[in-house]
Amino acid sequence: MALSDNMRGAALMAASMTAFVVNDVFMKALLADMPVFQATFLRGIGITLCLIVLCRFLGQLRFDFPRKDWGLIVLRSLSELVSTVFFLFALRTMPLANLSAILQALPLTVTLAGAVIFREAIGWRRMLAILVGFAGVLLIIQPGAEGFTIASVYALGAVAFVTVRDLAARRLSADVPSVMVALLAGVGVTLFSGLGSAFVDWAPLTGRALGLLGGAMICLVGGYVFSVQCMRVGEISFIAPFRYTSLIVALVLGFLVFGDFPDAVTLLGAVIVVATGLFTLYREARLNRRSGRAMGRLR
Repeated sequence: MALSDNMRGAALMAASMTAFVVNDVFMKALLADMPVFQATFLRGIGITLCLIVLCRFLGQLRFDFPRKDWGLIVLRSLSELVSTVFFLFALRTMPLANLSAILQALPLTVTLAGAVIFREAIGWRRMLAILVGFAGVLLIIQPGAEGFTIASVYALGAVAFVTVRDLAARRLSADVPSVMVALLAGVGVTLFSGLGSAFVDWAPLTGRALGLLGGAMICLVGGYVFSVQCMRVGEISFIAPFRYTSLIVALVLGFLVFGDFPDAVTLLGAVIVVATGLFTLYREARLNRRSGRAMGRLR
């Protein structure tokens, strides 16, 4: 039986999220023996080369963007750079599922930031959902408890800068190729990591390390490709909730690979964050449909 566009898009979103989490597993294992900047630099070289090939294949390798878009691309790339560093420093010591659960707050932070910075309309229901979702984040990081460490601060920093990255991406012109934007961000992360790696002692490139790097590169490129494809089929309102696949995969792989499993309080916080995120996506989709119908009547 042939899949509908919505189901194909959902499968691609789930595949994208799974690929990103498996990349995290490879990187977490690698960071146990390798400095963050060295690992990011080596992975970045492979990712950049793959994205160049992908851009050429898709016909998206171009630089003729307006100045406004270039400003947004630079802002997005800088945010990607800082969020990547924060994320990897958190990933090195924080359980995979805990970190993934914190990142599920992104739909909430992007919605709130859009309302504050760009004056985007936000009703009381979504605002309440955001506040409840942030309470869930507090349950996950448990400030004041033994589980709250510098890694928790890095995780929150990663969320903050990914929020800036996503807001910048939302303001880009529609004709700016998404893979090209990812390539430029990848170049920035690679160059910065290369500079940072010059000031640390490099770990030896063993067969295990090369295998982990190769796995991370393949999964990250796969995640990029699937994420681009899933946005081109089906309805975004149907597809977007499947981003929470990443939390399920992180829970399973975190336990199977590293023996980590969140405590009951953290799991409760994760459930709250996911539930409020899903509600926010639902309300946004509903408002978009209502706005579309109103525009249709005006025409």
